Amino acid sequence: MIADDRRLPLAADGPADEASGRLRLRRATDALLALPWDLPLASWGGERAMLRDLPVGPSRHLVRFVVVDGRIIALKEEPLEVAVHEYEILRTMEDLELPAVVATGLAEAPERGTAILVTEYLPHSLQYRRMLMRMPGASRRTRSRLLDAMASLLLDLHLRGIYWGDCSLANTLFRRDGTRIQAYLVDAETSEVHASLSDGQRAYDLDVLVENVAFGLADLAAFLGRPIEEDDPIEAAESVRTRYERLWMEVHREDKLPSGDMHAVRRRIRTLNDLGYAVDEVELVPAPAGGYVRLRVAVGSRRYHADRLQRKTGIVALEDQARILLNDLREYGAWLEWSEGRDVPADETAERWRSEVLEPTLARLSWAIEDHRDPVQAYCDLLEHKWLMSERAGRDVGLAGALASYLSVGAPAPESGGVGPDLEIDTPPWRTTPGSADPADRVG
Repeated sequence: MIADDRRLPLAADGPADEASGRLRLRRATDALLALPWDLPLASWGGERAMLRDLPVGPSRHLVRFVVVDGRIIALKEEPLEVAVHEYEILRTMEDLELPAVVATGLAEAPERGTAILVTEYLPHSLQYRRMLMRMPGASRRTRSRLLDAMASLLLDLHLRGIYWGDCSLANTLFRRDGTRIQAYLVDAETSEVHASLSDGQRAYDLDVLVENVAFGLADLAAFLGRPIEEDDPIEAAESVRTRYERLWMEVHREDKLPSGDMHAVRRRIRTLNDLGYAVDEVELVPAPAGGYVRLRVAVGSRRYHADRLQRKTGIVALEDQARILLNDLREYGAWLEWSEGRDVPADETAERWRSEVLEPTLARLSWAIEDHRDPVQAYCDLLEHKWLMSERAGRDVGLAGALASYLSVGAPAPESGGVGPDLEIDTPPWRTTPGSADPADRVG
């Protein structure tokens, strides 16, 4: 949560006048305040704002990017009521820890009937066109993961009572998240917040998503000059419905268990954790006939592994990235205890893993990935590269050997146009086996 929330007059001079506009900034700095908020976004020039040319998907409104204090912010000018509504919706989504862009300001101009919505630029993200075009070697698998991400995003919104209203690939940004893809909502103009959604609201939102995904995939096929029948966008879009409904059933499933079967309760919680969901509440309701109980589980945010990793190490990561890093940490702990012949406390393991393994490796990767790639994702890619090398060699090649190999081929990744790890392989990029005494060469 961004703590600073200031409301300032929009006009640069003179007394504050609500009719002349209002500027709301959650993190006000001199550079941010100096932007020409009193002008329409289309008239912003380089003399007062450092504009950045970045790709923008289809939008009903003007979108521009500005560099302020070394960071990029996205600006969108839209009708006043729409902008105010979207700002408040995005604030609510942030409070609910939903995957969406973060709203950091609003410049209202009632005299023009418009407002400029300010959001944080989502780093390391791609639009669906660029993501699918940059991963041609694994396009079918990538598309499947992208559709999984869309289904998961809509489910997360619905679980928190958010009706999207305009679900589409064009209104979504994507980031690689370990071996998966994470989708983020970037347009909440038509979204609504409810205590909960009816089945009808969910069904309508899902229908809109399926229709828009089919259109987006067909549009991409046409753009690439491929026969639409080859990609079958309608069948692919309908699969989003299947994915969504399967997830919905899993999250809301009630199990009938023998009384006292705590193993089944733990198994149910583990299944939800594996999907990324933290469990807020477990309810056991005795069955009228006796001898059995009904198990109901209420889920929280889909950041189970991410929150665990942050608590253990202080590292902020996406959900599947965190799952991979936690496995790497667990393996390192096993190696430490084996190599030193003692029980190693969890906090010591986490500190040594971070200082002896993760940070030195990221330092060596930094020159190859520069600023355009997520370093945590690059480390996950390295672990997958290591696993693939080990599978092909029939033995563990060690982290140092894998790192040398990965750097020698340019540390490729799909989002940067490189080949990257073979995304057609689903097996997790980790193994647990005692290794050498050098942490950089441990088996992982």
